[in-house]
Amino acid sequence: MMPVVRVQHLSKNYSGRQSGQGEALNDISFQLESGQVLGLLGHNGAGKSTLIKSLLGAQRYQGEIEINGYEPLSQRAQLMKGVACISDVSVLPDWMRVEQLLEYIAGVHPKFDSLQAQQFLAKTDITLASKVGRLSKGMKVQLHLAVVIATDVNVLILDEPTLGLDLVYRDTFYRHLLQWLEEGERTLIVASHEVQEIEHLLTDVLILKQGNAVWQSAVDDIQHSLFVLDASDEHKAELLACQPLYVEQGLGSSKWLLKRSYLEQVSSLGRVLPAGLTELFLALQKGAVS
Repeated sequence: MMPVVRVQHLSKNYSGRQSGQGEALNDISFQLESGQVLGLLGHNGAGKSTLIKSLLGAQRYQGEIEINGYEPLSQRAQLMKGVACISDVSVLPDWMRVEQLLEYIAGVHPKFDSLQAQQFLAKTDITLASKVGRLSKGMKVQLHLAVVIATDVNVLILDEPTLGLDLVYRDTFYRHLLQWLEEGERTLIVASHEVQEIEHLLTDVLILKQGNAVWQSAVDDIQHSLFVLDASDEHKAELLACQPLYVEQGLGSSKWLLKRSYLEQVSSLGRVLPAGLTELFLALQKGAVS
């Protein structure tokens, strides 16, 4: 079966940069099927937005991309019928009322269901008479999600969608998002540096650093590859010899992120804990322990 999203050897090198010297993206490959949720993780400048622009056909790139069988640059009109994106910057027209916005989208998008959007908005504090420009950022994100849900796309790309939102709006957003995922055969890509916020959503993870993929796996595979040892600082020398990926200092003890191959060797030195995505992300962003 053809994957929903296929990316092969994707690179992007802006003018003024030499090949191999800090590309925006360097040889990224992955595939996604229906039901998969990919966490695209990395700090600012890691290459997340560059990858998303490439997926949407908003810039030229090197390599191959197909979404629903369409190539983003040469077949963008067909591709965007099944793809939507919500970013941290609202692109909705501030001068329109919500009702006008729904009418406009219904006129330009053949798959848009205005009634479905209104049913979603009825669960929020947004009224059809509300002016988009007077909505809070949290309300704008909800409105954008209502539009996406009502267009019946099967691929949704989120680029830091809850940046600047309070906890209530974040919780509401992700509850609606999970409901959308469960209602059909859909694929989701979430770009963020807020790992703890999205970890519960993910089936797969791609961690970027300076344009390179530094970790790529199913989320469940992390616990099969790594573990955390909570051990007294008196064992520091022994644990440093195990080439830890990360250490979180505590009072008299520390938590060490280690490769699974060292489990038998050090398990008697402390308490063994499962490794999570947050620990892995911190390890890869901060670099080797010394």
